[in-house]
Amino acid sequence: MQVTLSRNLIAGLVNSVWSALIALAVVPFYIKYLGIEAYGLVGFYLTSQTLLQLLDMGMASTINREVARAGASGNMREARSLLHSLSTIYWGIAILIAILILIFAPLIANFWLQAKTLEPQTVSRSVMLIGVVLACRWPIGLYQGALIGAQRLAVSSMINMMMVSFANLGAIFVLSYLSSTIQAFFIWQACVGFVYAITMHVTTWHIIGREGSLNFEVACIRRVLKFSLGVGSISVCGLLLGQVDKIILSSTVSLDDFGKYMMANMVASSLYIIVIPVFNTIYPRFSSLVAQGKMNELKYRYRQATQWISIVLFPAAMILSLLAKPLIETWAGDTSIASDVAPLASILFWAYALHGIMHVPYALMLSRGETAPMLKIYGALIAIIAPVTFLISVYFGVLGGALAQFLLFISYMFIGIWVTHRRCYTGYASVWLTKDVGVFLAVSLSVGSCGIFIMQMLSDQIYVLLPVGGGIWFLALLLSICSSKNARADCIRYWNRIFLSGES
Repeated sequence: MQVTLSRNLIAGLVNSVWSALIALAVVPFYIKYLGIEAYGLVGFYLTSQTLLQLLDMGMASTINREVARAGASGNMREARSLLHSLSTIYWGIAILIAILILIFAPLIANFWLQAKTLEPQTVSRSVMLIGVVLACRWPIGLYQGALIGAQRLAVSSMINMMMVSFANLGAIFVLSYLSSTIQAFFIWQACVGFVYAITMHVTTWHIIGREGSLNFEVACIRRVLKFSLGVGSISVCGLLLGQVDKIILSSTVSLDDFGKYMMANMVASSLYIIVIPVFNTIYPRFSSLVAQGKMNELKYRYRQATQWISIVLFPAAMILSLLAKPLIETWAGDTSIASDVAPLASILFWAYALHGIMHVPYALMLSRGETAPMLKIYGALIAIIAPVTFLISVYFGVLGGALAQFLLFISYMFIGIWVTHRRCYTGYASVWLTKDVGVFLAVSLSVGSCGIFIMQMLSDQIYVLLPVGGGIWFLALLLSICSSKNARADCIRYWNRIFLSGES
């Protein structure tokens, strides 16, 4: 089991790194061929793709949990029936998505998006194509959930890396040699999205296995309905929390400024390279431990995951926020854009680091079927943060959106962990905040404070800043590991396994 966990985690990390590198590498080319305003439409597409997860209503998380539990019990029949029934619903929703966006595209183009130089007809047609792309990509999430639940994250990751490469590198080819229009970009994305969905469909059923004919079974849906609706409600609130800044900013600022905010968001989202593979690895493992009643091991794995994600995330957020401007300037090739984007990215790095930490308690709650507490947390935060985001963004523009995200996730950390440990491992919240998270945050902030003074004494050349920044990051990482007894023990154990036992 440990080998499977390690393989899945490595596969997930490779997938995340590759996907993030590709996504970051192509942005300068997109801006070159499309312009920053048209790139704002790409940002609107990415935001819409995330928001459409509202329609998932917990189905992907449900199939993940059910396949993991079925694998632990050795009975996959019910999981197969559930997958077939949910896939029928998913494909129906995909068709509905395309129809609705095609109908409302002119209204979105004329009354929501604030285009300055793009023709209204161009924006309207682009929104229509966005609807087709979203519909093509919609079913992918369900099949990813099934593969992750089957602990075949390596397979899902390999397919995703291939499709990310086709979607982004192929788009550059289309824009360079065929047509440098935003419509051509979205037509290509629709083609790749459809191929991706079909590939995931075939692969998932090959791994899960299809025994005989399967029919749509209402009983399968009813059996998991309570959990699915609970997770779905959490997903709705969670997505609204994570996207409220983009929803508001897409209407209150120009497409030009929104494009810059989306650039900052994309850069800061690189932290999820670490977060998502960890979550995809620990969630099915937690679910399996709950099904087997191994609660002591569950607590140990929970603490281990929390400490390690803190050890890795906080030093990364610290050094990336320090080097935001030179890195973005090198990446985008534009000093003016870097000056506007870097302050936003620096704030978002810390906001997303705090959010990333909370994925571990979230996995714990889901594995136990505890959805109501998370729903209450998200509901309360939405009621507070939505008006705050609107007010701050009206006065401070895109900077207000970034500040609102930081306030949101620091509030989520304190409130969320208090509620979590009223339900699971009562009284553990203070230990979690201090020993499992707080000590590593303090280390990174202390090293980062010293790093600010060091950076100010250096030249602005990236080849000077990068090695020094790497040293500052490594110092923060090393001190964080030394601050944890469990992390030190893990490092010694892996060192002995690799160098003394000859195991890889």
